[in-house]
Amino acid sequence: MCSTRWKREQMKQCPVFSQMRQRTPKVHCLTNPVTMQDVANVLLAAGGSAVMAQDAAEVEEITALCDATLLNTGVPGLEKFRACTLAGVRANGLGHPVVLDPVGAGASHLRTDTAFRLLREVQFTVIRGNISEIKTLASGAGTTKGVDADVADKVTEENLDSAVAFAKAFAARTGAVVAITGAIDIVADAQKAYCIRNGNAMMSSITGTGCQLSALTAAFVTANPGHPLEAAAAAVCAMGLAGEIAHQRLTPQDGNATYRNYIIDAIYNMTPEQLEKGANYEVR
Repeated sequence: MCSTRWKREQMKQCPVFSQMRQRTPKVHCLTNPVTMQDVANVLLAAGGSAVMAQDAAEVEEITALCDATLLNTGVPGLEKFRACTLAGVRANGLGHPVVLDPVGAGASHLRTDTAFRLLREVQFTVIRGNISEIKTLASGAGTTKGVDADVADKVTEENLDSAVAFAKAFAARTGAVVAITGAIDIVADAQKAYCIRNGNAMMSSITGTGCQLSALTAAFVTANPGHPLEAAAAAVCAMGLAGEIAHQRLTPQDGNATYRNYIIDAIYNMTPEQLEKGANYEVR
């Protein structure tokens, strides 16, 4: 485990959240329609903004007007795949960061094939998913339960070393930063991994926290060119810390709908100093 002093020095060397507020990145989100509003609101809360163009007839133009692109494969279909491919290839040509959220990869042939085809067509800056989704992309087969990770794949303290090695190997293979989120989050490139322990179990009761995190990741990476690993790790820490802060506000009468709003409020009110102090991670 790294020391608190080391963590603070590392954050000061790469003030990623301050950059978010200053640069106000605009993210083209080809995302899950179930979560579009929450994705847009969390980006606004963090200091960025979203454009939600989904039609293949306009995605290349919209991509050119934005700073980053998020390809989320939730609610897949042939038109969605075509739009994602066009947007991703255009973003690559412009040198913009591209984030893949392979929602439900491993749950159906369509979702899995869509994710694999995108990996072949587009060079991703970050790939973010739960452990079952990422294992599916790495191995070609998986046991994703709908859009949730299989309990059998769960990252624990006992298997953390092997999970870190797996994340680094997949990052080396794809050339992307790999962010595996769960009870313990892993954000890795081929050489280094951040193991993050922020968050609250209640976050799993809200639809769309993963979609929100993928959008935040795209924005953080865009605002911090040259530091995709640190930026992605900071985004994961920020979302997890927001979950902790929001949970502390809940009363016995509050439920998951209130909690969702409090998470967005926590992102809105978060300061770089608060993130620096509250980020709970080690480096392996």
